[in-house]
Amino acid sequence: MLTITRKLEFDAGHRIPDHKSQCRNLHGHRYTLEITLTGNIIDVEGNSDNGMIMDFSDIKALAKEHLVDVWDHAFIVYEKDAAVRDFLATLPNHKTVVIDRIPTVENLAHVAFGILNAAYKDRYGTGLHLHKLVLHETPNCWAEITDGV
Repeated sequence: MLTITRKLEFDAGHRIPDHKSQCRNLHGHRYTLEITLTGNIIDVEGNSDNGMIMDFSDIKALAKEHLVDVWDHAFIVYEKDAAVRDFLATLPNHKTVVIDRIPTVENLAHVAFGILNAAYKDRYGTGLHLHKLVLHETPNCWAEITDGV
């Protein structure tokens, strides 16, 4: 299997409400996102993407549109974390992303995979799809999710 990977970074805040450590407090991370795609190589003479699975700039553009620009410099909050949601609602024009699960790196990777899987799915009729997503919360801690194929 041939894959290609594009790395992007963004900053976001979160908290793990019931955690035993400092992670229960509001804090943020410099996240690193690795997007790995697979599919057939485009074989169309004269096509700008000839010889590629997908142009790296297109991978970046779709990731930014659907995820990175949405989450960058936002506070990602669990929908049931009423205390933080209420607080953030008092801040005018605050960038808040509400998700249906506690924003651990594992859950964020799962949510991100769902969003980006839909964005890349067979864009060219070449079987293109998101094979793996890696989300680094710190340089030493990350979650990986694959398509299971």
